[in-house]
Amino acid sequence: MKKTYFIILILAVAGFIGSCKQNFLEVKPAGALDQNILATENGVEAMLIGCYSCLDGQGGPGGWGSATTNWVYGSIRGLEANKGTDAGDQPFINPLQTFSETATNDYLNQKWRTVYDAIARCNNTISVINLALENGAITQEQATTYTQQVRALRGWYHFDAWRMWKKIPYLDETTDTKTVTNSEDVTGRVLADLEEGTKLPVNMGAIGKFNKTVSQILLAKAMMEMEGDYSGALTILKDAQANGKKPNGANIGLAPTYGEIFDIVNRNGIEAIYTVQYSVNDNSGGPNGGNGEVLNFPYKGGSSPGGCCGFFNPTQEFVNSFRTSAGLPLLDFSYNNDPVKNDQGVAVSAAFVPDAGPLDPRLDWSVGRRGIPYWDWGKHTGADWIRDQTYSGPYSPKKQVYKKSQEGQYTEVGNWTSGYTANGYRMIRYADLLLLIAECEIEAGSLDNARNLVNQVRARAANPDGFVMDGTVPAANYVVNQYPAAGAPFDSKENARVALRMERKLELGQEGHRFFDLNRWGITVTELNRALNYEKTMDWGDNLYGGATVGTEDVTFPIPQRQLDLSNGALVQNR
Repeated sequence: MKKTYFIILILAVAGFIGSCKQNFLEVKPAGALDQNILATENGVEAMLIGCYSCLDGQGGPGGWGSATTNWVYGSIRGLEANKGTDAGDQPFINPLQTFSETATNDYLNQKWRTVYDAIARCNNTISVINLALENGAITQEQATTYTQQVRALRGWYHFDAWRMWKKIPYLDETTDTKTVTNSEDVTGRVLADLEEGTKLPVNMGAIGKFNKTVSQILLAKAMMEMEGDYSGALTILKDAQANGKKPNGANIGLAPTYGEIFDIVNRNGIEAIYTVQYSVNDNSGGPNGGNGEVLNFPYKGGSSPGGCCGFFNPTQEFVNSFRTSAGLPLLDFSYNNDPVKNDQGVAVSAAFVPDAGPLDPRLDWSVGRRGIPYWDWGKHTGADWIRDQTYSGPYSPKKQVYKKSQEGQYTEVGNWTSGYTANGYRMIRYADLLLLIAECEIEAGSLDNARNLVNQVRARAANPDGFVMDGTVPAANYVVNQYPAAGAPFDSKENARVALRMERKLELGQEGHRFFDLNRWGITVTELNRALNYEKTMDWGDNLYGGATVGTEDVTFPIPQRQLDLSNGALVQNR
């Protein structure tokens, strides 16, 4: 749903959109907008668009710290990437990647304000839906479908906040915001909202709406993370796999090849069960085009994608994870004993030959590395595309980047960067669904079922993909095989968990999932200290991480001090 429609909403919601916020000083407005004015079918539709528009993390107070991709909180915090750029740019990210952030960190306040702004929109919309039903402007059937969508959205926004802070306030349309606290367990209420979405039709007739399938997957994931309910989640996820559709009624499934998933033209392709819709050249000036991720492009004005800004550079530990042996991942972390060759410190004018060892080809769809084709931009040129290689290392992000041939058509024209793109965030991918089911099957003891699901994902990864070829020759030594039917790692729950967790890292890396996955598995402190200790050994490691360590307090982020102050004591710190 494009925010082009915001002009409809600005006057409509200005009077009450901030109802979830409290201030020490209250100034009575000269007048207030009567919600009855909006209580029409068109009014409800416009407000619903406003609720959906917050899915990109850029509604109201949104900024780079509140992007829906969670590139800072999911991937940088999960050590799949570092901040990139240089030491002085966007300094609020620095403590987030060194696990030393405080409650005054502005990025955290951005995120909090954005999710609760979205929740306020949802609550206001439910109130207007009820008014429209009372005055006969909409039917009961319409009211039910509208409310189910809004409650599913409200559930998602609360769940997004819960993953960040755990100890959060829950707000619905009846909440007295002056007395709300964050002392209660909100799990049941969040799950109830998401469950309402599972009553929606499978075919909503529009690609940007939530439908039954989308809601089922979000509900199941919340059940796994909030309650550890793998059994209940498995039933829901299997139904989504068997009967699910995209919101417009189209089929879902694995894309034939991995690289095509991230091509802008396939942003709503078969793999994308739900994509957060971005748009460009729509008279908004660019903010509808992935504003939250606009920094995450190679850095070189004029001759690299976006031309700015060098953020979100993959870590060496993440890159090494794609090393294979007999076509299988090195589940004992020995991949760090044979690190992937990089061009750190190698002059752009000097010769460089990329790593010749066996690799999973998903590496080169996730990471830009010197000497390997980078979409249709030619081969990545190394330090020439890195803002400060001595600070952030030798790699560039790739999944969200557009092709050179798409510039101007799928990128904003006339803004300061062409990093505003129509390449919407694949919030739920079919491979994610398969791996969630596999995770639940492992917990149920159905290891063969889990192996078969993981192997489906690996078989697709092994499918030849022309874009990672150099002419007719593979760009690197790509070797991917499936797990055997007998023996490790699917011979025990413990071993199968390790394989599943690695597969999510390889398949979904740089997509904002990693830190939250680690929290769900209860291995955040151990795994991140392991990866962090390795990353510190890199030439750029001290510049990025210094003496950073991960403690039990780091599995959540501190509640923003600004919000504690505004609550006048109603909210308490979560650690």
